[in-house]
Amino acid sequence: MKRNLAALAVLVLAAVSACGAPSDPLKDNAPAADGTIKIGSVDFPENKLLAQIYATVLREAGVKSEVASPVSAREVVLKGLKDGSFTLVPDYSGNLLQALDPATTLTKSEDVYNALKQKTGPDLEVLEPAPGEDKDVLVVTQQVSQQFNLKSMADLGPKCPQLTLAAAGEWKTRWEAKIKQLYNCTFKEIRSTDAGGPVTLDAIKGGSAQVANLFTTASAISTNNFVQLADPKNMYPAQNVIPLAKSGKLKDAAKLALNQISKKITTEKLAAAVKRIEVDKENPQDVAWDFVKQNAGS
Repeated sequence: MKRNLAALAVLVLAAVSACGAPSDPLKDNAPAADGTIKIGSVDFPENKLLAQIYATVLREAGVKSEVASPVSAREVVLKGLKDGSFTLVPDYSGNLLQALDPATTLTKSEDVYNALKQKTGPDLEVLEPAPGEDKDVLVVTQQVSQQFNLKSMADLGPKCPQLTLAAAGEWKTRWEAKIKQLYNCTFKEIRSTDAGGPVTLDAIKGGSAQVANLFTTASAISTNNFVQLADPKNMYPAQNVIPLAKSGKLKDAAKLALNQISKKITTEKLAAAVKRIEVDKENPQDVAWDFVKQNAGS
C-alpha cells in the first residue's frame, strides 16, 4: 500500500487548496536537454534511491542522465512521462498495473508483467522487471512465530481468531474478504494504524497487535528481527521494481544498462540499501554508487 501512491495526491491537493491558486507539481522539472535521460521519482527514500541507481548506471554506460526533483504521487509521475518532464521513472509492477487497469485481478509476477506490456499504451514502455519486490507482507515477532507456529499465511489461517492485525486503514476494505477466501483467516480485530509506519510498529512491538502489515524492503523487519509470513496463494500482488519510460526515448545502450542492473536488484539487496538511508542516514547518491559498483557487470 505504500507504493499505491494515490493517497499522497490528496495531501498535495490539500496543500494547494490552503495556499490558494493551484500550482503545477512539475514546475521544477522542465524537460531535459536533447540526449539527456531525466529520471523522476516519488518522494520516499526507496524510490529516490532507485532513481539514483538508474542515473548512476546510465552514466557508467556513457549515457547522459540527471535526476529530477521528486514528486508526490504516481499520477504526477505518469503525467510527467507523458508531457516530457521525465524520460524514465522507477515503479512497482502490481500497483502500476492497477493504476493503468483498475479492474485487474492478476497477482503473479509474470502475469502482471505481461499485462503491463499490453496496458502501457503508445506513450509508455516498461523494461525488464527486477526480481526484487517491495510488496505488502504480514509479519510477526519471533515470540509470536514460535508461540503459534507461524511461518506462512497458511499457518496463520486457523490462528486468526486469536490474533489482532495492525494495518493501514484501507487494509480492511481491500484484503479482509480476500484473506478469508484464500486462507480462511478472520482476525479477532483489525486495528487501523498507518502504512507500515511508527504506529504499526508500536502496536506489534508493544503487543497490542500480534500481526502487522509491513513491506518487504522495510528496514524495520531486519532491525526488529520480525518473521515474514509467506504468501503461497499470492494474495498480495507482485510488486517487482520496474523501469517505466517514455516510449522511443531510450536508446539500446540505455535499455541494456538498465536491464542489467535490474537483474541485480533483489529484495534483500534493496532492503539493505534502504536501511543505509533510513537507519544509518547515509546519502542516497552514495548508497546508489556503492550499489552500482558492487552489482553492475557482476
